Amino acid sequence: MSDDIKSNMNVSGLSGRYAKALYDLAESGTSINEVEKDLIEINEIIEDSSDLKQLIVSPILSRTEQMKAMKRILTKMKVSQLTQQFVGVLSTNRRLSILKQIISDFLQMLSSIRGEMTAYVSSAKPLTEEQKSHLIKVLEGLVDGKVYLNLDVNPDLLGGLVVKIGSKMVDSSIQTKLQHLQLAMRGVG
Repeated sequence: MSDDIKSNMNVSGLSGRYAKALYDLAESGTSINEVEKDLIEINEIIEDSSDLKQLIVSPILSRTEQMKAMKRILTKMKVSQLTQQFVGVLSTNRRLSILKQIISDFLQMLSSIRGEMTAYVSSAKPLTEEQKSHLIKVLEGLVDGKVYLNLDVNPDLLGGLVVKIGSKMVDSSIQTKLQHLQLAMRGVG
């Protein structure tokens, strides 16, 4: 990977260094797509399992216990050897607690390299498929490249959307409009 591409990857800190190292290993072994698929599956399983979330952040479990448990899980998932070894290194170095951030950084790097962007969208209720496709079309019209949605449902918004893509954020939520109205009313009285 060229230094220009590496410098344009907006990942930093400890998780960013691990993500870059994994990318370099995957690239040299031409298994980037396989590692990407593995990491997406691991992330989904972490999200779905409170026990696994507890396992990766527990300071009580020893490195060996964490490593054995993760090895069993990853073997059952049939993830690649590289992904298993990488998670093993994280276990050995007591870094499983940042696994989700490493996954996020790795996927962000891939998107950057591929010219893709992720739009982080919060809505008061789940979006329909039609709303999602319309939103993607609108966002792709605003940026140069493919746009993927990372959706979050936040009932506190009451209605509307909060969209963050790159460094831009558009907040059209009813909650924010009410806050602005409340501030304006304070100024009147």
